[in-house]
Amino acid sequence: MGYAVVLGEALVDLLDAECAGEPVYRQAVGGGPLNVAVAVARLGGAVQFVGSLGDDVLAGRIRDFLTGAGVGLAGVVTAPAPTALAVATFAGPEPDFRFYGEPPSYGLLGPDDLDTELVAGADVVYCGSIVLLQPPVLAAARRAWALAPGLRVFDPNVRPRLLDGPAALTGLRAVVAEFAASAHLVKLSAADAKLLYPGEPEEGVAAYLRELGAGTAVVTLGAAGALVAAAGADPVRVPAPKVDAVDATGAGDSVMGAFIADLLVDGEPADPVGWHERVAYALRVAALVCESPGGATAMPTRTEVLTRFTP
Repeated sequence: MGYAVVLGEALVDLLDAECAGEPVYRQAVGGGPLNVAVAVARLGGAVQFVGSLGDDVLAGRIRDFLTGAGVGLAGVVTAPAPTALAVATFAGPEPDFRFYGEPPSYGLLGPDDLDTELVAGADVVYCGSIVLLQPPVLAAARRAWALAPGLRVFDPNVRPRLLDGPAALTGLRAVVAEFAASAHLVKLSAADAKLLYPGEPEEGVAAYLRELGAGTAVVTLGAAGALVAAAGADPVRVPAPKVDAVDATGAGDSVMGAFIADLLVDGEPADPVGWHERVAYALRVAALVCESPGGATAMPTRTEVLTRFTP
């Protein structure tokens, strides 16, 4: 088994909470790609995080957390900037994020900062999320994508509050099409699909991504499970386990982490049924994440998933 490279952002989440009857913010290490990397490591995969971190105490906490989770930091660069913050509020299990930090500490990885040997040695390369809105990181992601010798997986992980008007959305839609065209796997949420392709059903979005060139497209549907469009088969909806969700933070990231961990072990499934089984397992991972508060800290091990969902 080789290793995966996860390129993207790491930041600090400030989570809306309460202490002694007063509103407070609980600090937590976060960022969608960081969550993905931690999920891969917790599920037994070897993974290297690639991105830029600030030069403050919070960045040190991110480094310590990733190291403690078993995530490699060989591709991380330190930038002279305070750590970006994401303030999360809840009206239910799904968080609403507002981002602070200009320039954002996660947006300072340029193509010349990329460890090309690290990327070229990876069996799986992941790109996606809000770093693609930062020109230097987008250029680095394009270089990593071109260098990737193995499997390429992509997740747009759209944050509407970071899109400054229709032109930004149009630009992001073009970036998604660019990466999807040569991806072995594209995963996006129903909310991503609705924002990127308004009025289009999930089946139509998945079919479009495959027409662009994606090998397999998965649209996660929250408690309803996921839609899978694999080569040689019509799109199939896979149900999710029924759980009492406490916090959905990181659930979609855990799905991608489960995909990457399984791709490292067994490569791509040989047929659509194999993809349906992979998705069913990833949804069990996500369901377990939803049963606990927190994002990265809620990522389970394979043993924990098996114990919780033993038939």
